[in-house]
Amino acid sequence: MKTGLVLEGGAMRGMFTAGVLDVLMEQNIEVDGVIGVSAGATFGCNYKSKQIGRTIRYNMKYCNDPRYCSFRSLLKTGDLYGAEFCYHTLPEQLDLFDNETYEASPMEFYMVTTDVNTGEPVYYKCDKFDHEGLEWVRASASMPLVSHIVEVGGRQMLDGGISDSIPLRFFQSIGYNKNLVILTQPRDYVKKENKLLPLMKLKLKQYPKLLETMKQRHINYNATLEYIRTEEQNGTCFVLSPKEKLPIGRIEHHPERLKAVYDIGRETALVHLDEIKNFFLQ
Repeated sequence: MKTGLVLEGGAMRGMFTAGVLDVLMEQNIEVDGVIGVSAGATFGCNYKSKQIGRTIRYNMKYCNDPRYCSFRSLLKTGDLYGAEFCYHTLPEQLDLFDNETYEASPMEFYMVTTDVNTGEPVYYKCDKFDHEGLEWVRASASMPLVSHIVEVGGRQMLDGGISDSIPLRFFQSIGYNKNLVILTQPRDYVKKENKLLPLMKLKLKQYPKLLETMKQRHINYNATLEYIRTEEQNGTCFVLSPKEKLPIGRIEHHPERLKAVYDIGRETALVHLDEIKNFFLQ
């Protein structure tokens, strides 16, 4: 039996996930593998590198830096979240990512991207956080309309959440049959069709299969939630999610709001700590 973590994205809602993961690390709760989507990949990698507090630290420090996330960055570079700053300057110079610990860990780490030419999810096992590994993370978190298409691994890709927002089925298919699923929306959340779809059709008209996936996204997402509920009842997964909508947007320039959502994640994990431990011991 292999144990895993399945991490939904959601941009700065990922502070909730960061809080949960820090508690798991503090409690020495380890799993065999992790799969993250978008922010779930960007922040979840710190679990494998065992860097408690890194996610909340650098987000609070740089949330007002225009190189990190700003409309100025979007106008200047074409990326709302600055590609060079976020995925290279920050982890390689300013708040170092611990590659040595990451690579030494036997834990597997996967991330999900979406191939813009096929509209299908791509599941990438990242053994190294070298330049290419960081580009895969960038691809996983590159939201349409506010990000460049990322070319890595011979593919053109965007945000993994487009095609597989909560990749529990995939993780189960490769042998991870006992999973802690961390959601960044409340349990009663129902996704609706994206209101920006008409704009996406204009900007991404050369990628018809991607657009079809985007059109179906809310349907697939809601079906996945139903599947997760069934698996939870069957005892194959344990779900952590916020009790109510998190008080944060996709972009956040207030450090105290980032910390508040991070603390909600910590509190949620601590409340359910014994249940989590028992789940993995069963």
